[in-house]
Amino acid sequence: MTDKRTTLQEAVAGLESGMTIGIGGWGSRRKPMALVREILRRDDLTDLTVVAFGGPDVGLLAAAGRVRRLIYGFVSLDSIPLDPNFTQAREKGVIEVEEYDEGMFVAGLRAACARLDFLPIRAGIGSDVMAANPHLRTVRSPYSTEEYVAMPAFDIDVALVHMNRSDEQCNAQYLGPDPYFDDLFAMAAKRTIVSAEKIVPTSDLLSEGSFHTLLFSRMYASAVVEAPRGAHFTTCVPDYDRDEAFQRHYATAAKDPQAWADFEQTFLRTDEDGYHAAVAQFHADRGES
Repeated sequence: MTDKRTTLQEAVAGLESGMTIGIGGWGSRRKPMALVREILRRDDLTDLTVVAFGGPDVGLLAAAGRVRRLIYGFVSLDSIPLDPNFTQAREKGVIEVEEYDEGMFVAGLRAACARLDFLPIRAGIGSDVMAANPHLRTVRSPYSTEEYVAMPAFDIDVALVHMNRSDEQCNAQYLGPDPYFDDLFAMAAKRTIVSAEKIVPTSDLLSEGSFHTLLFSRMYASAVVEAPRGAHFTTCVPDYDRDEAFQRHYATAAKDPQAWADFEQTFLRTDEDGYHAAVAQFHADRGES
């Protein structure tokens, strides 16, 4: 069996400007933040189209000017309703957007998984989503008089997802309450990069969860990176919860140019070990363990 283990740097090295990147997770939950931070370290990686149920992944990439176009169902920090970096980018009109009903978004993923041009869906009919996305078309059923939205498949070059566990072959396992459609991202994309809290022997994959938690198999992924706390500051239950104090710090800093410059210098202009050391110092300065 193929050993697909690699490093953050090697995983992101294969990405190119202009690509369409699908990012798994949901809002501020189990986002592949270590991979996102590695993208930010690549100054030459720009002009991206991002497909996501967005959270701070979208906010950070938008703030860095890496996103040309965003295809999304929402962008939220969950406990904080809106990501300020995304909000500013949206209000300034510096990114192109395609915003969809969540059901339509999932239909776009499912169509890509099935290698279909589109899937019919009722959602969107009679709503402003059609006016906001004038490229959308409708299709009439061949079996009745019903008319549906023909939701186009998302053409994703590379998907990034974060898992609780994986083996070296990239059989991916989640242990939390929800798969967050990460399996659809993996199956929809031409290539998938997985980061995982731990890489374990294949024989140990069922030691912490039933076979139902094996979200997708190695055939859908090309690389896996062991990245402890790789979803920080979002949740990665049961390994850890969201770092609410740090998320508030992120959201507050995003609203002030000087504070944001300080945030970038402290947390983003460093390698992954430096990031986690800076986060630890942030909590130490607050008197937290």
